[in-house]
Amino acid sequence: MNGCPIITAVRTTAMRSPTAFMNNTGESFHLHCFLSKPFSAFPSSLPLDPNPPDHDLPLLLHSILSKANWPKHPSLRKLIPSISPSHLHSLFSLHPHLPPQTALHFSYWISQNPTFKHSVFSYSALLNLLVTNKFFAPADKIRLAMIKSPTSIQETRFVLQLLQEMNKNDELRSSFKLSVRSYNFLLMSLSKFLMIDEMKSVYSEMLNDKVSPNMYTWNTMVNAYCKIGNVVEAQLYVSKIVQAGLSPDTFTFTSLILGYCRNRDVDSAFRVFRAMPNKGCRRNEVSYTNLIHGLCEAGHVDEAIKLFETMGEDFCYATVRTYTVIISGLCGVGRKSEGMNLFEQMSKKGCEPNAHTYTVIIDSLCKEQKFDEARKILDRMIEKGLVPSVVTYNALIDGYCKHGLMETALEVLSMMESNNCCPNDRTYNELIAGFCKKKNIHKAMTFLDKMLELKLVPNVVTYNSLIDGQCKVGQLDSAFRLLEMMRENGLVPDQWTYSILIDSLCKVDRVEEARILFDSLKEKSLKANEVIYTALIDGYCKVGKVEDAHSLLDRMLNEDCLPNSCTYNALIDGLCSKKNVKEALLMLEKMVGMGVKPTVHTYTILIEWMLKEGDFDHAHGTLDHLISSGCQPDVFTYTAFIHAYCGVGRLKEAEDMMIRMKEEGIFPDSLTYTLLLHAYGSLGFMSSAFNVLRRMFDSGIEPSHHTYCFLIKHLKRKQGTEDDSPAMNLVSNIALHNHADVWKTMEFDTALELFEKMRQHGCLPNVNTYSKLIIGLCKVGHLGVAQRLFDHIGEQGIFPGEDVYNSLLSCCCELGMYDDAMIFVDIMINSGQLPHLDSYSKLVCGLYDEGSKEKADAVFGNLLRCGYNGDEVAWKILIDGLLKWGLADRCSELLSLMEKMGCQLHPNTYSMLIDGIEGT
Repeated sequence: MNGCPIITAVRTTAMRSPTAFMNNTGESFHLHCFLSKPFSAFPSSLPLDPNPPDHDLPLLLHSILSKANWPKHPSLRKLIPSISPSHLHSLFSLHPHLPPQTALHFSYWISQNPTFKHSVFSYSALLNLLVTNKFFAPADKIRLAMIKSPTSIQETRFVLQLLQEMNKNDELRSSFKLSVRSYNFLLMSLSKFLMIDEMKSVYSEMLNDKVSPNMYTWNTMVNAYCKIGNVVEAQLYVSKIVQAGLSPDTFTFTSLILGYCRNRDVDSAFRVFRAMPNKGCRRNEVSYTNLIHGLCEAGHVDEAIKLFETMGEDFCYATVRTYTVIISGLCGVGRKSEGMNLFEQMSKKGCEPNAHTYTVIIDSLCKEQKFDEARKILDRMIEKGLVPSVVTYNALIDGYCKHGLMETALEVLSMMESNNCCPNDRTYNELIAGFCKKKNIHKAMTFLDKMLELKLVPNVVTYNSLIDGQCKVGQLDSAFRLLEMMRENGLVPDQWTYSILIDSLCKVDRVEEARILFDSLKEKSLKANEVIYTALIDGYCKVGKVEDAHSLLDRMLNEDCLPNSCTYNALIDGLCSKKNVKEALLMLEKMVGMGVKPTVHTYTILIEWMLKEGDFDHAHGTLDHLISSGCQPDVFTYTAFIHAYCGVGRLKEAEDMMIRMKEEGIFPDSLTYTLLLHAYGSLGFMSSAFNVLRRMFDSGIEPSHHTYCFLIKHLKRKQGTEDDSPAMNLVSNIALHNHADVWKTMEFDTALELFEKMRQHGCLPNVNTYSKLIIGLCKVGHLGVAQRLFDHIGEQGIFPGEDVYNSLLSCCCELGMYDDAMIFVDIMINSGQLPHLDSYSKLVCGLYDEGSKEKADAVFGNLLRCGYNGDEVAWKILIDGLLKWGLADRCSELLSLMEKMGCQLHPNTYSMLIDGIEGT
């Protein structure tokens, strides 16, 4: 079938409706349907439209058009708002005997409506009808309109393949041959989407058709190659211009300037620019702008400004693009105030900023976290009557997502959609990455569904973000399922994909599995980079296999993969953890010898281990060496000293170190304050401990669950409800401190005392306070006190976040309190929150196990209405839940329910389900 996709209907015992999928995603189904029909003069059946309409309207239109005075038909005006290009496609393809004059007249008539715009599919249907009726002159105009109309690579490829197939028909080839004008517009359309290989093919076909290229043809080819920086190939077409007895013109030379600039070869671009007058070519605004852009991209912003100021010498005037390029260049090198000044000057010089200019400013402000100013610029843009593009909205969404402001990002998405601006794949990639960063993986997965719903194609970036998100929440099985899904969709996982998985496996001590994955890279034709090597080296060191880590370092060097500071830091830390500081120092020497500069983290690792050994003198000496080497100590460096001083009761030195770090402009974090607070509490100085808490609040630092746990521990000891153990035991890593006993024995009254003490010291309990306590209690199953705190928070008018509800839900499920769990599920759903699917899985499985089938079915049915990604639901509840519980029959029933409710599952997921159901 010459590469045409084969549409295969797949039916299994668990699939109630066929699922169509393609085994060649490069070609559209629409063209396959088109080409599968035999030619007469032209195919009588056209490709399916991507948005098939209800056929009632095309039938009604056909009935109206069959009347002689159809333009005056009373129903037609009322139908105008409802008529889409898809309806015209159906009208012309379903009624091939419609008079061609009527079809042309109606096509022109409807196109006068400002809300209507033809698509390549409506044009192709009209073209079919005209050619079939041998209306070649108007058909040529429609063909040109169709060539100019694509809005995507897919549509452009459809037009190309359609025209190529028409050209194969002998009858059409003689009477409806592509003209040089048609070929030129086709080349321009392909160039728009950088479809260079296709352009080369069309140029060859043009020659084979004995259609002589002209200056426009060659300039289009030169420009296309220059857009991708392939000046060598572009020069071949320049030589064709000369061979034809013509001279390269301003467009030719301007394209070459662009090509050299794309390669960061601004010297060659300048040579072309300077030579233009000698070649009899006037330099125009585009020539200047291309070179100015190239200089900015190469970081030569001052040179670009000088060139900008000389434009008048060639009687050229800066265009909006010229200004925008300079503004972008200034913002890109941190000279944002100069960029803003130029932005403000534009209008005064008679050049109004366009949507792109505003987008550059908005993007720059978002990168500086000046979101309020960015929104004001957006409002100003809209007031000026400019329409924000998808790029404009993406700049805002990206800024909000990168800084964790996901609710605001969703508001921008909503604004975007309400203004009829369609999100693109980048929009959703930014949202997915943002939600994954916040560990809200369920929400991120829903946007994968949204992309597919809008016929956007998820790419490697999409899947890498989702794989990373699943790993961040400890769902490695789901991460590997995404990897398989990615491969099945024709995407090739890259180094970043495998670095995420290898690093995540190492973080949970599954180092041998990580090594197997690492060793498999060679057969996948992927070379491990320094990130992958470092992840595995760190993994070996963390489990005490320092020799294996050393062996891997040797292999890394043998394969010409240069270790970076992170690689050596992992090895130094591994040696220190083996109490082999001497070897660690030798590794430091080796690091320097390899030309890798030690970082503040390198020195901090050594300082921490020296302090753990009680060697304060050497630690301070290393700190001095760190500073003299040009490194700046960071919060972790100072916290290591504070931790050590607190551990031996030297609180004055710890406080002095706090003062010193603030003087250096380094601010303590939650861990720093918590160590100091814990030290005061351990010595019985509770007032001082709460004063440290007050300092945390005043600094805007959110106390962690460690902070509150230590305060509760010390309050209980003061009450005499906890053993009065030795005052100081802080030298061990605070992150490893076992808090379970504190949470298990905590009483509600202790929480009330904590709140009172906090108020006395000017620290009002907030949502974070309640959240940390409730989550801590839920982790150890102390649900009674957690529920009382949950009720208490409501009485205070404080509304808990999704993490609190999920903790309470999980705790109820763990304790088998399924009716209570269902209450929390209902509360969450009604407030627009997504319960964790792990908890849903426990709830559904638990209800089935206790015989509450109706309740389980109802819970699952409600879940499917919440917008979760179908594959993730199947993975977490059906596969990891029901099948592992041995409830295959229930699994099959719920799969049927998913299908009835329109859930779309990936073929891989179906295969896993069928294998699981049939294998039990």
